[in-house]
Amino acid sequence: MIQSVWPYLAVMLLAAGLFPALERRFGWRVFEVLPPIVLTYLLVTALAVSGLWQVNAQIRSAQAMLIAHMVPALLFLLMINCDLRAIFRLGPRVLAVFFSTTVCLFVAFVATFLMFHRWLPGNAWQPLAALSGSWVGGTANMVAVKQAIGMPDALLAMSLLTDALCYSMWVVVLFALARLAPAFNRWTRAQSSAELVVADAAPRAPATPDSVLVWLGLAVLVASLSAWLADYLPVSSMISGTTWTILLATGAGLLAAHTPLARYGGASAISGALLISVVAVLASQSNFEGIGRAPLYLACGVSIIAIHAALLALAARLFHFDLYLCGISSLAHIGGVAATPLLAASYSRALVPVGILLALLGYILGTGFGLVVASVMSALS
Repeated sequence: MIQSVWPYLAVMLLAAGLFPALERRFGWRVFEVLPPIVLTYLLVTALAVSGLWQVNAQIRSAQAMLIAHMVPALLFLLMINCDLRAIFRLGPRVLAVFFSTTVCLFVAFVATFLMFHRWLPGNAWQPLAALSGSWVGGTANMVAVKQAIGMPDALLAMSLLTDALCYSMWVVVLFALARLAPAFNRWTRAQSSAELVVADAAPRAPATPDSVLVWLGLAVLVASLSAWLADYLPVSSMISGTTWTILLATGAGLLAAHTPLARYGGASAISGALLISVVAVLASQSNFEGIGRAPLYLACGVSIIAIHAALLALAARLFHFDLYLCGISSLAHIGGVAATPLLAASYSRALVPVGILLALLGYILGTGFGLVVASVMSALS
């Protein structure tokens, strides 16, 4: 049994790198259903339940410190690739699709909560609030919302499993809908966006040993400064010091994204590694308590996607959106930056930059969206 910090950290790093390495090397089909980040969470949770490490004061302190510093550092790095100027250059039509999708998801989350709230007593609404951050942004936003609202670590499994399984189902549907685009566009009286031309984002240099050190140092410094500044800002029942730390780190990343520093390579690669490491550390604190409620959360996830899809179709009819932009915007919310370009490429290669930029816009808004949903659910519970 592990009883000290360094062996514990070694296990976390090995677990965080195992499934991404297997996916890159073998590309097994299981990764299409359960992404590496979910498999990592389940593996580390299983190791924790098996008692591989003792949750003593030393390891518990290390876990708290890692999460407190890694989450804002991660958000800072993710924002480096966000170019707000490029996103706004996409034009009103693309942005209208994106924000219509956001509104549809908000209504879907609130409506689903009202339908299921009788079976979600106490703080059991929190996994849905955390999920809402992921379904506008990504897993990092889920973790950020989870930290900001003080959701117990044991409930994170509900959010991750609902995210993975419902997202996998929705990806299959969106890929299959491509052949229906002509009929859908006739119904909405929309022109296809396949000929939309968007300039590619400025290329960035690859990661190098020195860039890894520089970015890690900057990310940790920004996280520390954000925590220090958060101590001087007002707090409330929904805006805590952790919330301010997360928002400040996100803002710092957005500012850095519009400076020459953004052209310095390596931030994207480091943020990917840091994200799965954060999930591994979170999983090491959890157990299977409450896993019996997983079917309820999966039903909530299916309900949210169904309501969102119906509302988005109505919005497409009203505002003359085409199927390609609706599909890309939906996956940019629910799937994130990793999957959206693949869907866009299957529709039209010209739309790949649109998918990337909309997914990045989702990262910017995901945490704020999740906090708004959390506030509404808290008030309604």
